[in-house]
Amino acid sequence: MDEANTAWLRQLIAARGWPGEALVGWQAAGAVWLIAQHAGQSEFQQDRLELLSAAVTAGDADPQHAALLEDRVRIARGEQQFLGTQLTHGPGGTLVPYPVRNPDEVEALRAAWGCEPLETCIEQVAAGIR
Repeated sequence: MDEANTAWLRQLIAARGWPGEALVGWQAAGAVWLIAQHAGQSEFQQDRLELLSAAVTAGDADPQHAALLEDRVRIARGEQQFLGTQLTHGPGGTLVPYPVRNPDEVEALRAAWGCEPLETCIEQVAAGIR
C-alpha cells in the first residue's frame, strides 16, 4: 500500500507541485503528508521535506507535519532528531524517543512548533490515541 501511495504522490507532485492546503484543503493536505511520512524511502522523504518546508513557510502547510517528517528523515540518515517526534521501544518495552540532538531544549522547540509536551505524546502513542 505504501509503495502504491508513494508512486501516486510522486506523480501528483511532478504534475502539480506540493499539494498544499490552498490547492487541496486541510484534510487532503494532511493525507498527502501522511503518505510522505510513511513512504519508507528516505531520499523521497528528504525531497518532499524540502517541498513541505517551503509550503510551511508560505503558510500553506501544517508546521507539525514538517517537524514530524524532519525527525523521520534525520532518524533514517542515522542522525539525532530535533523534536523527539519519532519513538522506539526502550527498556522493558516502554516508549522512548530516538536520540534527540538537544535534550535540554526539546520541550521549548516542541512548543515553538505547536507540539504537545513529549511526555503527553508518549502517553498518547502508548494508549493508541495517535
